[in-house]
Amino acid sequence: MTSETKKPEFWETAFTEKQEMWGFEPAKSAVVAKDLFIQHSIKQVLIPGIGYGRNAQVFRDAGMTVTGIEISQTAIDMARKHYGTDTTIYHGSVTDMPFDARQYDGIFCYALLHLLGSAEREKVIQDCYKQLSENGYMVFTAISKTAPTYGKGKYVSKDRYEILDGVTLYFYDKESIEAEFGNAGLVEVTEVEENFPFFLITCKKVAAQTRGQ
Repeated sequence: MTSETKKPEFWETAFTEKQEMWGFEPAKSAVVAKDLFIQHSIKQVLIPGIGYGRNAQVFRDAGMTVTGIEISQTAIDMARKHYGTDTTIYHGSVTDMPFDARQYDGIFCYALLHLLGSAEREKVIQDCYKQLSENGYMVFTAISKTAPTYGKGKYVSKDRYEILDGVTLYFYDKESIEAEFGNAGLVEVTEVEENFPFFLITCKKVAAQTRGQ
């Protein structure tokens, strides 16, 4: 069984056993994304991998409507317990996007992309970009090759290691970010320190009439 096929079981077990494993404070990246979204008057936010909602609440508190996608039903149940039932959360894998036909003017995806294989990452990035409205912004965070766990564990492929049973990480640098996000409106790459050194990757969907100029 590959790490990909074990993911639903892994995350269901993790949330069942560890519950609110990251606490309730939002990640620094979520606060940065919220400020960016406020600056650009973003109102509809999609969060692939919403978990139990700790990063969603900062957007809701800022008056934005949040829609989530989450692979663990236990995490969804926890989100509803802590933050109410008025947020739409689709139960499923982000690799099965889209779950609706809506366009969102903001997308925030935290610490999820680096858990996926190459083809899965490409699909998620492009699926998010397709659901981004014109002039909308999407923000991803992903682990950096400067993290102390880089090169540790079982080698899977270039810059990708299985660090725990069921958890395989792809470690990014600026070149790999450019390669994967170059066709998805990449506008800025910054560094942010979370529990590990992460990249904050910001993309914008430019209006059709200005593309290529």
